[in-house]
Amino acid sequence: MIKVRLKKLNPRAKIPQYATSGSSGLDLFACLDKKLIINPKEVTLIPTGIALEIPEGYEGQIRPRSGLSLKKRLLIPNSPGTIDSDYRGEIKIIIFNWGDEPVEIEHGQRIAQLVFQKVCKAYFEEVEELSPTNRNTGGFGHTGL
Repeated sequence: MIKVRLKKLNPRAKIPQYATSGSSGLDLFACLDKKLIINPKEVTLIPTGIALEIPEGYEGQIRPRSGLSLKKRLLIPNSPGTIDSDYRGEIKIIIFNWGDEPVEIEHGQRIAQLVFQKVCKAYFEEVEELSPTNRNTGGFGHTGL
């Protein structure tokens, strides 16, 4: 477990929570003053009313809730979204309604999941050639459908 410091930016904000003991993602909740309607083919930004202090060496990943994707046709288009450890602003969720009906979001509704992951930083060594493999430069469907 890691300790993540949380600041409520809105007194009505709900603290993320695990739905079950086996959940890997914490539920994130909409923090709204009034109901929000997301029309078909519309993208909107939903505030959570919280800011986080994620420890260095970790990131927060924003992922869709499967029930909202299946039943309400709501997606997180940049999934997984990344919250960097040095970001201190409000966590907001980008949501896209890919369905044919408007979807209503209410204050306190679960809108996304938050998963914490370790981050492995990379450095680059510039070379003239890369080592060959059997696949080599084959990509995008090179093994067939």
